[in-house]
Amino acid sequence: MNLRHALICATAAGLGLCTTSAPAQNKVAVHGSVQADILFPEKDKAIGAVEDYDSPILFNTYADVTLASKYVDAGLRFEFMKWPLPGYDPDFAGWGFPNIYVKGKLKGVELTAGNFYEQFGAGFILRTYEDRSLGIDNSILGGRIKVNAIKGLSITALGGIQRVFWDWNRHNQVYGANVEGYFQDWFQGLRDRDVSLMAGLSWVMKHEQEENATLAGTDYRLHLPKEVNAVDARIGFNKGGWNVQAEYAWKGQDPSFDNDYTYNHGQAIMLTGSYSRKGLSATLQAKRSQNMSYRTQRMRDGLPAFINYMPAFTYQHTYALPAIYPYATQYGPGEWAFNGSFGYTFPRKSPLGGKYGTSLTLNLSYISGLVHEGDPKNPINGSIMGTDGYKSPFWKMGHGNYWDFNLMLEKRLSRPVTMQFMYMNQMYNRKAIENEGGKLYNNIFVVDTKWKINRSFVLRGELQYMFSNQDNAEKDFIAQERANGKNPDRKDWFYGLVEFSWTPYLMFSASDMINVGGTGNNYYMFGLTGTYRSNRLMLSYGRTREGFDCSGGMCRYVPATKGFKISYSYNL
Repeated sequence: MNLRHALICATAAGLGLCTTSAPAQNKVAVHGSVQADILFPEKDKAIGAVEDYDSPILFNTYADVTLASKYVDAGLRFEFMKWPLPGYDPDFAGWGFPNIYVKGKLKGVELTAGNFYEQFGAGFILRTYEDRSLGIDNSILGGRIKVNAIKGLSITALGGIQRVFWDWNRHNQVYGANVEGYFQDWFQGLRDRDVSLMAGLSWVMKHEQEENATLAGTDYRLHLPKEVNAVDARIGFNKGGWNVQAEYAWKGQDPSFDNDYTYNHGQAIMLTGSYSRKGLSATLQAKRSQNMSYRTQRMRDGLPAFINYMPAFTYQHTYALPAIYPYATQYGPGEWAFNGSFGYTFPRKSPLGGKYGTSLTLNLSYISGLVHEGDPKNPINGSIMGTDGYKSPFWKMGHGNYWDFNLMLEKRLSRPVTMQFMYMNQMYNRKAIENEGGKLYNNIFVVDTKWKINRSFVLRGELQYMFSNQDNAEKDFIAQERANGKNPDRKDWFYGLVEFSWTPYLMFSASDMINVGGTGNNYYMFGLTGTYRSNRLMLSYGRTREGFDCSGGMCRYVPATKGFKISYSYNL
């Protein structure tokens, strides 16, 4: 046995992952990664970076290791966030081994003990996952069994307690089961017609220790359910380039601060249709949700407290200015959400395709609130706390929360030069999303040019401009902020970026975002990134504006910061 195999076996001996007598039959694969993001913060009164931190160095650090074999997998993760980066919840601070698991696999049966992540369907009633940029890790500590031993049938059952920052809800448990059937595996006629048909059914229950909640100004105490059940049913159809999916979820009475401690049931319904072939793609989506906040602790705020997930149905922008005002899903009040996208590539040598072809992408998102009718009778200052809550007619839509119309055109001008143009029209209802202010109406233009000088060197540049208008409520809110001594960045924005790459080793970038017509603040940033084999090191210095970092409708507030940042990652 060589030295490398001996070291691996020594590490995994307690788990029985390998033996010295038959290494060829029980090989162990070792995988791992290290990620560290470090900031040396500086104060900058001009942009509002004035916070005093507990440490001159702020950092988030992760280290994972996984051992995988034919029958058994095992892994653990170490995290050190005693002084986390700005904008993370104070409860995010800590360090330890929050993730450790052992997984056994045999003949289509998989059994996991420890920490795991799981999603049923679209996540309406269960989705546990990790998103380090948002500070989300709501894994479940317990047991899970997956059975795929029966042809065309997948079964999952699980139970445990949820991670919320560095706490484990030991008195609040989560249980669930999921069954999915794939009819094409059972019926030859479907396979002959190239048809895939899936049906799924899920159940989740949270058991929550009863907490003390009283009606304001009285001695009346709310009776809070200890068990809250939720069910989800879905069906999916696929033939050739056509794909149709429908999903419905229902949640029992679950009073929480998200719904003003009312006793209405939660519901969500979603319909998705898409078509694709070479050079063409189209998608239409619609979703209605109401009262779908589902937490293991109804009185606790924070992104990791959710055990479910509601997709936002908005385009995930990567350009700087379109991403200034991202949309956050409204879990408690509910919403109607629509999204449509269309992509087409004009072929080469056609009138619009030219010599190299032209790609066109159109995306439209619209999200509105629900109509709340009838203030239920309540003796406590008109509060709806403790009642069934407002009625919301299914088909009625309320005020607009958000819309985003964007058109992107990608054109290769010559073999080494490619250009991309984007126009975006956006409405952002700050009152509905952030509970303050009014509506903003933005028009954004982007030009992105890439010049591939040769096989090794690439030069890329971006120019972006945002024309912004506000309604009267937003203008009043800005005036009030200024009267309170704040000087918020508003009105128009300009952004420019230059990026030079020596692939795959080095990349240098310089950018600046300027608040034109508002404060005049400019948010400059300089970066240098180096990559060698499995190592990646990024150095940057500059300013970051106050705002929200969002992904899939989940958002984390990020305060204004300035300083020198180091990011390092390594994959084994």
